[in-house]
Amino acid sequence: MLGSSKRMKRRSLPLLVAGLIAGFLVAGAGPTPAPTAGGTTNNPTRAVVTIVQDDNATRAFEPDPAVVDRLVDLGLRSFTGKPSASAAWHALVSSNDVVGFRVCSTPGPVTGTRPAVVAALVQSLVAAGHPPRRIVIWDKRAGDLILAGYPALADRLGVRWAATEEIGWDESKSFDHELVGRLLIGDLEYGRKQGPEYGRRSFVSKLLTHDVTKIVIVAPLLNHNHLGVNGQLANLALGSLDNTFRFEHDTERLASVLPSICAIDELAQHLVFGVTDALICQYRGEERTLLHYAIPMNQLRFSFDPVALDVLSLADLQKARAAHPTEGEKEFKTDLYLNAEVQDLGVANPEHIEIRRP
Repeated sequence: MLGSSKRMKRRSLPLLVAGLIAGFLVAGAGPTPAPTAGGTTNNPTRAVVTIVQDDNATRAFEPDPAVVDRLVDLGLRSFTGKPSASAAWHALVSSNDVVGFRVCSTPGPVTGTRPAVVAALVQSLVAAGHPPRRIVIWDKRAGDLILAGYPALADRLGVRWAATEEIGWDESKSFDHELVGRLLIGDLEYGRKQGPEYGRRSFVSKLLTHDVTKIVIVAPLLNHNHLGVNGQLANLALGSLDNTFRFEHDTERLASVLPSICAIDELAQHLVFGVTDALICQYRGEERTLLHYAIPMNQLRFSFDPVALDVLSLADLQKARAAHPTEGEKEFKTDLYLNAEVQDLGVANPEHIEIRRP
């Protein structure tokens, strides 16, 4: 879990790889439950993921808002161990916090983060007494948010919406990397006079350094050709900084850089928990909506551990692809999640993930 797991020594990675491969190849319906907490003593670090499910949550790939509301209520109570969703929120955030719901809007409202899930979370938080104007639904690009319907949703709920590109970047907070990027319109240094540091820094959005104090990631169960899953880690890292295009089409570099980005204080210290919107699993297509490569799962998943959430999503995507094979398709690589565990971002070994189903 963020900031709490013990740092793994690199010599243990071969065993971890073996555990991941074994976990991904296990047959069965949905993720494989891990042993209960308190198992082996050589690696006591564990993650807990709460999965809530209702087979009526979607119909013809359309969410049923009433059912989704019930799943969010059950998920919040079960995952925090609190008697009510209101008590759960009070344990997670304070009334002074500005809570930012990080959504994945680029794929659209069907296979990206579904507005019904975000609406249920926001309404639950408001019902707990949180000031609506201290709630923000955000993504990187305004156009994606608009096409996915989030501004209209925010207006209906009385909360804010924001695009990190529109808010701008904080020149005092950056992630440095030796790879020089081809800067794009919207990047902080675009059009500036070139110097020794030009293109080597990615700057954190002012939304996160000057406004949002608590981040809740709501990511879809959607494949990503380079990362395996367009999930918690990808959305946190790539939506929060500028000049990330330099990393986005290199699998090995992404696997190395994304955990380092997620670990910076402006992100890691403000992440409260994550939700995987697993109402639908689209296992091919990335940002395109291709429902012939999608299956309903009718689940929401809650955890303090973003790595564990992504690892379970990766296993589901792998299983769906194996059931519907395509010639020449490459296997997902797991380096990103192994590196994330090394950097104390969470648990990557399926054997150390405990699944709870209320």
